[in-house]
Amino acid sequence: MTGASRTPPGRAGRLRLRHSLDVAERGADLLEQKLRILRSEHQRLLRAEQEAARAWRDLLAEAESWLLRGLLLGGEQAVASAAEGIDAAELTVRWATSMGVRHPAAVSLSVPGRPPTAAGPANTALAHAEAACRRAVRAAAEYAAARTAAELVGAEVGSTRHRVRALRRHWIPRLREALGQSDLALEQAEHEDNVRRRWAARRRW
Repeated sequence: MTGASRTPPGRAGRLRLRHSLDVAERGADLLEQKLRILRSEHQRLLRAEQEAARAWRDLLAEAESWLLRGLLLGGEQAVASAAEGIDAAELTVRWATSMGVRHPAAVSLSVPGRPPTAAGPANTALAHAEAACRRAVRAAAEYAAARTAAELVGAEVGSTRHRVRALRRHWIPRLREALGQSDLALEQAEHEDNVRRRWAARRRW
């Protein structure tokens, strides 16, 4: 931000300063508009994150409760046998862009079913635990996406706020000060030029 100090003197320099000031003020206005939209979006994403977190915690507690019952009824071997043959879940993330910020918008989770050849849960509690775990895994994916989106947009809010502050508090005032000094210098130069012309005219007479 040292461009103002390197501006050449005279009318050309004043025009350059005026143009730089106009660009900076328009840029600050646009950034403030962007900041308002980003803040609104960030608040929405924070609410979505909180709701997803509550849903995940509730479903996780339910799954842990059923799993504990199944463990007490059938033992560790029954729990291990219930998990055999089930493949890992597959997660697909759909991305969106908000004011230039790319963030997760939705997730699609595919949880493989139990293969026909695999043994079923040894007791009813483990069957409930399996279903509850599927719901909890899906909720965990949704919470992770919501949290990531809120963090990414929140980071852009901070960055945009910093840029607006730099323009409004530092760069624009410096340009205005430099423009004022340029105006004074031009007025003084014109005054001196007029004095010289009058003096030269009197000498001719």
